[in-house]
Amino acid sequence: MKAILALEDGAIFEGTSFGATGEQTGEVVFNTSMTGYQEILTDPSYKGQIVTMTYPLIGNYGINFEDFESERPQLSGFVVREASGIVSNWRADMSLNAFLKKYRIMGVEGVDTRALTLHIRSAGAMKGIISTKDLDAQSLVKKARESIGLIGIDLVKEVTCKKAYEWNKKGKYKVVLLDCGAKHNIMRELVKRGCHVFVVPAKTSAKKILSMKPDGVMLSNGPGDPVAVTYVVETVRELIGKVPIFGICLGHQMLGLALGGKTFKLKFGHRGANHPVMDLRSRKVEITTQNHGFCVDLGTLDLDELELTHINLNDQTSEGLRHRKFPAFSVQYHPEASAGPHDSKYLFDEFIRNMEHAEKK
Repeated sequence: MKAILALEDGAIFEGTSFGATGEQTGEVVFNTSMTGYQEILTDPSYKGQIVTMTYPLIGNYGINFEDFESERPQLSGFVVREASGIVSNWRADMSLNAFLKKYRIMGVEGVDTRALTLHIRSAGAMKGIISTKDLDAQSLVKKARESIGLIGIDLVKEVTCKKAYEWNKKGKYKVVLLDCGAKHNIMRELVKRGCHVFVVPAKTSAKKILSMKPDGVMLSNGPGDPVAVTYVVETVRELIGKVPIFGICLGHQMLGLALGGKTFKLKFGHRGANHPVMDLRSRKVEITTQNHGFCVDLGTLDLDELELTHINLNDQTSEGLRHRKFPAFSVQYHPEASAGPHDSKYLFDEFIRNMEHAEKK
């Protein structure tokens, strides 16, 4: 079945439908990962987005039931050059096509993804629509322009857990994870290091979190515009100095906002498993997994209070912050990876050391 992807600036890309059929809007972005499409599909940070994969062949190793990063796929649509009709992996439980159909996610293949990616890099990420039922270009462009987009929209409330729960039953350190759309591998990495993880909804107050007597608080990744999630910013502001904090991705932006900084929207974002970041303390370069469209504005931060710890080597944007007085730090990228390189997992060990140090006081 024919499918069309239309962008709000009038650009049209034609392809063939796979997965679900129908019509769906979202912000059109691209991801440069060569593998890990299952983790990308189930990452809650992609809520409200139509994801284009720059690698040309997607789906060749299928989908398994073990590598989900949330309960279900979260994105609005999936665009590829070629969706493999053959699944060749002993771990596979179903094909990519069957997976998208099961969860009613629209896919489009046969698109010139190189041209689409170059267009987004030039013009910026923008609102778009994919459709199998309306094939009129002008009509689709109008719908894309009129769609809600991401700026100023709170998508965290759509992906956070409904109620608090225990991820595992025991551990040396009690960690409360503020779920703004957390990837499961964050919890897995904490458990590996002896943490007893409690997951709480994004609207949980600082008072409630502190009443749980945690050894540390994890601020998770999540979707959408950080300035729209004012309740999380307020919670983080009240937690600083009272308990060790580690923020990832949206959690990094929440910490920056809580400490008086501002955020801005990147032209086309950072999405992929091959982004170079320098640790300014060791001068070592890490290859990182990234997924964000917003960034903390370095010019708005009080660098007498905060230390810039990591920087993106592609565009020199902020990738890591640390409070100079209190045990609170964050990174813009994903040290838990999944999928992606493991260069940055040492950050979880730093969080453990912060909790150990706080315990001794």
